[in-house]
Parts: sequence; structure tokens; C-alpha cells
Amino acid sequence: MRVALLNDSFPPIIDGVANVVLNYAKILTEQLDTQVIVGTPRYPKAEYTGYPYPVVAYPSVDTSKLVAGYRAGDFVHWPKIRELIDFQPDIIHTHCPAASALVARIVQNHTGAPVVFTYHTKFDVDIERAVGDGLWKKQFIKMMIDNISACDEVWVVSKGAGENLKSLGFRSDYRVVDNGVDFAKGRVEDALVKEVTGRFDLPEGVPVFLFVGRMMKYKGLPIIVDALGELSQKGVDFRMVFVGGGADAKEMQESVKAFGISTDIVGEDGTVTHTDGAADKSGRVIFAGAEHDRDRLRAWNTRADLFLFPSVYDTNGIVVREAAACGLASILIKDSCAAEGVTDGRNGFLIEENAQSMAQMLMALAPDLEKLHTAGQYAMDEIYISWEDSVREAYRRYEEILLAKQDGTLAEKKKRSLDYLMQGALTVSKGTNQMITMPRTVYESMCDNFRDVIEGIASLGEADE
Repeated sequence: MRVALLNDSFPPIIDGVANVVLNYAKILTEQLDTQVIVGTPRYPKAEYTGYPYPVVAYPSVDTSKLVAGYRAGDFVHWPKIRELIDFQPDIIHTHCPAASALVARIVQNHTGAPVVFTYHTKFDVDIERAVGDGLWKKQFIKMMIDNISACDEVWVVSKGAGENLKSLGFRSDYRVVDNGVDFAKGRVEDALVKEVTGRFDLPEGVPVFLFVGRMMKYKGLPIIVDALGELSQKGVDFRMVFVGGGADAKEMQESVKAFGISTDIVGEDGTVTHTDGAADKSGRVIFAGAEHDRDRLRAWNTRADLFLFPSVYDTNGIVVREAAACGLASILIKDSCAAEGVTDGRNGFLIEENAQSMAQMLMALAPDLEKLHTAGQYAMDEIYISWEDSVREAYRRYEEILLAKQDGTLAEKKKRSLDYLMQGALTVSKGTNQMITMPRTVYESMCDNFRDVIEGIASLGEADE
């Protein structure tokens, strides 16, 4: 089988979806005897050789001022798209509804390969943060829903993610395909835990709470910080560790200090800045900064007693399963996507979406570390899923899709005209131009490239006749 994996993020960008693509590509190649190609926007000075599969990195433009660290792909760069076409994939699997989905549709037009789309992220939230709640948001959402609807099969990472997609205007069926985690099942050795956490004040018997992820308020960080303030005011001793970087890190640090809680902040150079809290308050909060080493992240999950993840934004909450892999239970928002599969009081703990509910739960659990550790063991046994299991399930579905195509039972999607496809592409180009004040020459080049794609499609069609 030949599989093309497409996504708008890939190393050097490491986010949740990039990690998904890396694991799909690795397991398909190494364990399932599959030929894989990856398509993604190019990042300056990035090295795309050395993978056991080809990576087609097409040109991109800088959007880092809009979305920190990310670039927008010039998805109409014909020479690179031609490389993906020449690969002749049997399955095209796109993990992004914007540029990557448009690339998928173009490649499908040449090869006839079925397109699978996985919905990972509530992209309407990201769009609103970038362009506001106005006309551009509506246009982008419509374009993305059109792209998704044009795919032969749509996967979601949780039932809640599927219902969110429906709320945005998606009208077809979807299939839940769980993401896995690349943490091995089990706690890491004590020596590594001491190496990673030993320089911080983490006394035995004092509960250690943990958050891992981007430091963005929409992940529920204010709920955590406000709850910690209430615990501190009531004299509950604790340690709270935030592992991750992001645009809202500084604001969260200042909020913690405002509660009079002692803080340790790890700088980019690794030095620790300590600020004492008020003498009559308890607790200490550690901002450990970003950590990309997977074993060191496992060490933090092993040392902690409880994982805090009050996010209703995340559609799957891979970090919750990473915690479970290390025997760490989580506090989650009731009915959130991340809480799917969690039984309150057994393999995790569910709260309402507010700081008071979080504080009440933490005060009830803090004195009973044995209860937390028992719940963590249940989480390991009942929530954890490996990437091997996840990708093997996906591969089995690939085979079923191909069989359905061969016997004619694969539902035919109504294919849009090339004019419609170009209209969708130009919407993205114009939107990118509007959002980042793209130089006119760059925008015109993107449009010219797409016209080259259209001409290429036409010429190939003539050659095939």
C-alpha cells in the first residue's frame, strides 16, 4: 500500500497533530510494510532528509506574528504537488482542513486515490483568534467544511470532536478513530525522575499537580490558577508544575504571583528565578518551561500525583493518555472531549468548568495520595492506548476503503469542478494576504502557481485521453 500523509505542521514544528503524522509514518513504514510520503509546508533552515520516507516540503510564507511559530503553505506550488502525484498513492490521508486538504484534492484529481480526513482540532477557535469573529471567519469555516465534505471518509478523534464538526456545518457521517500515545506503558526509573525534578522543592507527602501543554488560556489555565489561589488562601500545601511554553505563560505567572504563591520560573537558559510568596499562604508553583524530550516528560508524569486538564478546547487530550501511560489520573471537565472514557472517581475525576469546582476537588483529593495513585493505575489499565494499536486500526480501515473502491461500494462523493476548487484555494490565499499583510508579489505568485496547477491538470487530462 502507498499512503500520502499531508499536514500543515511537521518538524521542526512539534505540536499534537505533527506528532500524529510522525507516528503514522513511522509505524506504517516500519511495522506495516507501507510506502509513505509526507507533504508539508517548508520551514527555513529545516532539514527534511534522513527520514525513512520522502518528505515533500512545499514553499511557505511567514505567519508567525499571527500564530506563533507557524507558517502558511503555498499549497499551489506545482512542482512539489507533482512530486506527490508521481508517488501515485493508494490512500491520501490529510490531517488539516486548509492547505493540506486542498493539496489532497488536487492529488486525488490526478490519481483517483480516496481521501481520508482526520479532524483533530476545533479550528473555528483558532480562526477566530487569528481574524476575529467576522466575515473572514465565516468564509474560512465554509471553505474548510467544503474541503472536509469533499473527502471520501472523515475521521474524528472523539465523539465530541465529531459533534463540534457537525455544529460548524458538516452534514455527513464520521468515524471515531482514537489517537494513541508514544509513551511506553509504565513509570520511568527513579534515577531519571530525580535527574529531571530533583532541583525543585517537591517534598514527599505533598501532592504534586501537573499540567503539560501550550500555555494558552483557552486550555483552561485560568481555572487552574484561580483554584490554586483558593487552595493557598485556605492553607492547603501543594506543588503545581506547568510544563510548556506559549503566549499566555507570562500572564499566568503574574496571576500566580498576585495570589502571593511562591513561584519558580525556569528561563530559556535553564536558570531558575524564585519569588517568595506571602508568609501566611501555602503552596508553590513551578513554571518549568517547554520540554520536548519525551523521556523527560515521562519523568514529570511519573513524579506527579494528579494531572490537571480543564480544557474544553481539545478534541482528544493526548496529554491525558500520556499521563495515564505513567499511572497518572486526571481532573477533567465533565462532558469535555478529553473526558471521554473517564469514569469519575475510578480512573479520573470530573468537575464543572469553573475554578470553584476545581478547588473543591483538589481540596478533597490533596490529603489522600493513595486514592490518587489507585485512580492512576486504573487510568493506565483503562485509558491508555498505544500508537501501534491506533495506527493498526487505521491501516485496517485503509484496506476496507480500498476494497470498497475496488468492488464499487465506496460512496461516490460529488466532485466539485476545478473552478470551485480554485475558488476555495483563492479564498485561502486572499485570507492569508488579509491576515498577515502579505506582500502583493507573494500573493500574486500564489495565484499564478495555482493557475499552473489548473493548466497541469488540464494537460494531464488531455494526455490521458
